[in-house]
Amino acid sequence: MTEPFSILLIGSGGREHALAWAIAKSPLCARLFIAPGNPGTAQHGENRPDLPVSDHAAVVAFCKAEGVGLVVVGPEAPLVAGLVDDLQAAGIPAFGPTKAAAQLEGSKGFTKDLCAERGIPTAAFARFTELAPALAYLSARGAPIVVKADGLAAGKGVTVAEALPEAEAAVRAILDGSEGGALVIEECLFGEEASFFALCDGTRAVPIGTAQDHKRVHDGDRGPNTGGMGAYSPASIVTPAIAEAVMTRIIAPTLEGMAAKGTPFSGILYAGLMLTSEGPKLIEYNTRFGDPEAQVLMPRLTGDLVPALLAAAKGDLSGVDIGFDPHRAALTVVMAAQGYPGAVRRGTEIRGAEAAGDAGIVVFQAGTRRDGERLLADGGRVLAVTALGASVREAKDRAYAAVRRIDWPDGFFRTDIGGREVAREEAASGD
Repeated sequence: MTEPFSILLIGSGGREHALAWAIAKSPLCARLFIAPGNPGTAQHGENRPDLPVSDHAAVVAFCKAEGVGLVVVGPEAPLVAGLVDDLQAAGIPAFGPTKAAAQLEGSKGFTKDLCAERGIPTAAFARFTELAPALAYLSARGAPIVVKADGLAAGKGVTVAEALPEAEAAVRAILDGSEGGALVIEECLFGEEASFFALCDGTRAVPIGTAQDHKRVHDGDRGPNTGGMGAYSPASIVTPAIAEAVMTRIIAPTLEGMAAKGTPFSGILYAGLMLTSEGPKLIEYNTRFGDPEAQVLMPRLTGDLVPALLAAAKGDLSGVDIGFDPHRAALTVVMAAQGYPGAVRRGTEIRGAEAAGDAGIVVFQAGTRRDGERLLADGGRVLAVTALGASVREAKDRAYAAVRRIDWPDGFFRTDIGGREVAREEAASGD
């Protein structure tokens, strides 16, 4: 039996609050540090805003001084910057991919090339670093078409252009003459999107859940893309047959391809899928728990998360089984500051966030800060109000009831999170 040990969680968003909430429940967690953390994570561990996450030597020194037995890296930027590499070099187990393996999220072009090499189903594409060839390709292909910045863009570097002028503007915005600009132009896939999560140790993959995110800022999937305005889990549209196809045609060849390159992938492989008439196709990969997807995956856990994270970090998932409640759904509604995903006003007071939670409801915090006893908004996406239910409809009703108990006049939210799934549930039940 492994003795309890200290854990360091990297990050400060709603995903990290959800992970802190789950990790702190583990009997293996003797002490939880979160760097930098937020007021929500402080409910479950010790925030360390004084620890500069970008200073890898400082993180290593902290882990050694505090006897940290596992580091869990929440956001993508430290992964792409190679934090896991430096922790591993110091003999500290770290959950997440190395810098080379994190290219699956850090470079859309890298992932597209891997898909081509391994026959992984995805949209037809071309890569560009110069303006004239990119514009010529657009002209030849026509619209609708998708333009993606090659690097990290916090979920917002994608333009689904219905007409060529919109696509051309997106290309010019990325390839504006600045050094290092790169993009991917790909065909527009049609179908319904879904998220698929697999825990990986370099050679094995264990599926751990599905979800559906709502990226557009306004009801009816209108407006610009955001980091995510809400989500629910599980996504029934990912049937057992589709899940098997994803594992065999997308996840397995990805792990094989990364291992063949000498850059085995360990951590969470989050596949953004388009469920087309030809079967599931990969839109893109994230290499960490999603946000707000973590906020609906963590509450459905029935087992201990920490042994699974540690097993993946040590490269051996054999025998690991992460349990999720098959009889309960989760739905989260993101409350964002007015103006998001553009400029937002910070410092507005939020009342009633803690009181909104009751049995089966958790209010995860993201862009918040404390001013004495007051809770203030301090970002774009501020709260993720999450509820459990026997169905998505029940979870949705409970989540929105909790949202209405929160007094924040400067916030806004979508009112239709989970709408498609509720309609499917009603059709299946004959209501």
